[in-house]
Amino acid sequence: MRFQSWVAGLVVVIALAAGVASIRMHSTPAQVRTTDRVLVSFGPSEVGDSNDPAPHRIPRPSPTPPPPPPQPAAPAHAAAAPSRLAPPAIVVGSTQQALINQDRARNGLGPLTWSSCLANVARSNAARIAAQGSLSHTNGPNLDLNCGLGHQAGENIGYWTAGVNDAQLNAMFVASAEHLANILGPYHYVASAWVVASNGYAYIAVEFS
Repeated sequence: MRFQSWVAGLVVVIALAAGVASIRMHSTPAQVRTTDRVLVSFGPSEVGDSNDPAPHRIPRPSPTPPPPPPQPAAPAHAAAAPSRLAPPAIVVGSTQQALINQDRARNGLGPLTWSSCLANVARSNAARIAAQGSLSHTNGPNLDLNCGLGHQAGENIGYWTAGVNDAQLNAMFVASAEHLANILGPYHYVASAWVVASNGYAYIAVEFS
């Protein structure tokens, strides 16, 4: 007696991978989840009468597959594909920052956004150079790096004898190759602060990262 069978197999595999990057670019291993293979089989399509001395085959009717479920009608106005998220708005915290972003735009570079952490460093350094009455770089860039905004940092400092004058200091920075290199540098954040000394001299510190 011969038996035939239908065997339908269904294999479903779902792979999920996730990676998390830290500041030092370490990533967690990907997680993969795979479902088990599922096999579904139907019974024989033919049966035989074992008591019949002259066996003959009695075909069993072939199972009729159920009709496919109706598909939902497409909406009259399909939703538009979501667009990419726009970059966050640039926060401007000082006139000096606005001038720096103008300098960068003239050179085809993107703007820098304000950082409150860098602003704290700028205020501290501007107060220091105003108190000592002379310009000097100490640990400004190292403190900038402590803000955790990137792997590079820079600092521009200067003063003007007639008080706060952002346009004048920005022009002086742009005219200096070393200071211009910071303005056009590979940074994303900036902050600046002025401190006016008792003699009326105004000192500025600009921090980049």
